[in-house]
Amino acid sequence: MDLLKYQRKREFKKTPEPKGKIFKTKKYRFVVQKHHARHLHYDFRLEMEGVLKSWAVPKGPPEKPGIKRLAVQVEDHPVEYIDFEGQIPKGQYGAGTVKIWDKGTYKLISKSENRINFELFGKKLKGQYTLIRFRKPKYWLLIKKK
Repeated sequence: MDLLKYQRKREFKKTPEPKGKIFKTKKYRFVVQKHHARHLHYDFRLEMEGVLKSWAVPKGPPEKPGIKRLAVQVEDHPVEYIDFEGQIPKGQYGAGTVKIWDKGTYKLISKSENRINFELFGKKLKGQYTLIRFRKPKYWLLIKKK
């Protein structure tokens, strides 16, 4: 995925979201944004490969060990989105309120095509997590490890 898919879905003259570009950084930051769109969900984003790799987590990220949550991979978002909060106007893709629920840094433990292991250092989310791809390519499980 790249930012073109993200940019094609938005009218930047009408939405306050950042247009963005790919940044070649070695930062390991994450953000979880509570998104009141058509359905309340949480957007889980890891800064990786110059963008924010992004997943929609309908029930929110797990805070207790052993809990598994569906995480649907969505288009990459620009790194500038890590600080985004605001109202996406009605009629725009993702219309609704976006608020930062948690943010911090993470340590990448391992990464393959179907699994990402990492440790989060946020205000709410702390500890080791795994994202495991299953079924169709965009469906993952987000699990907090014991």
